Amino acid sequence: MNPQRRSLLLLILIGGSGVLGSYVLAFAYQPAIRSGLWGGIPESLQAFYTVNMLLAAIGFFPTTYLLGVKTPLGRFAVQTGLSFDAMIGAYATILLPSALWLPLTAFYIQNPSTALWYAIRLDLLIVGAGATGLGYMVVRRATHGPLLAWGAVVTFFFFWLQTLVLDALVWPWFYHAT
Repeated sequence: MNPQRRSLLLLILIGGSGVLGSYVLAFAYQPAIRSGLWGGIPESLQAFYTVNMLLAAIGFFPTTYLLGVKTPLGRFAVQTGLSFDAMIGAYATILLPSALWLPLTAFYIQNPSTALWYAIRLDLLIVGAGATGLGYMVVRRATHGPLLAWGAVVTFFFFWLQTLVLDALVWPWFYHAT
């Protein structure tokens, strides 16, 4: 396997494990925070969030396959508009802060502070920025690829919607810094 592709795979395995592990640890050691995670989000919107979270998780995989596996390394920058290393950076920008969100939020629920609130906001905006960069790449790739590549764009839309719009912009609206 190419070293760049191996680096991406390791990043996704380690970063993805970090995200999932943060959820497991937070819920295992602090089960009382579950209800506090919703903040003031109305129940009607919670159902939308839940469905979109599932669609977002699913949408991560076709994009990763299209960009990380199917795009030829020699034509990567031409087809995506950015380098393979930039894509690795986008994944790191998504995964690493995502692993921090739940622990930061759990701590905020128990010990609210303005500084922690802004750290959470910054964390979510960083994830959304990484998703936007990856979205740019997958759209560019689809314009240089088979029609099936647009399926990755459609499914990635839900990931972008979750990370930038719902998590970074809507969710914080229902929380208030102390």
